[in-house]
Amino acid sequence: MQKIQHYVLFPNHDNGMRLYGILKEAGIKATIAPTPRAASKCCGISLLVREEDLDTIQKCSVRSHFGRERIKQARGFQ
Repeated sequence: MQKIQHYVLFPNHDNGMRLYGILKEAGIKATIAPTPRAASKCCGISLLVREEDLDTIQKCSVRSHFGRERIKQARGFQ
């Protein structure tokens, strides 16, 4: 069965690792993953996150002065 996965994309590796640490401290589940080619050809790192955490992730991103990171959806298999 196909499932929609949500990826937070970054302009560089440093921003991805910094937001990952912030989310971990906040108790938000995120997995460091390769960026799907269909989503972006920029930085190779992304965070795979749960749909129910998207609003909180955007707020953490803005509060931490990252701005609004791009969030892309991709179909994956469960």
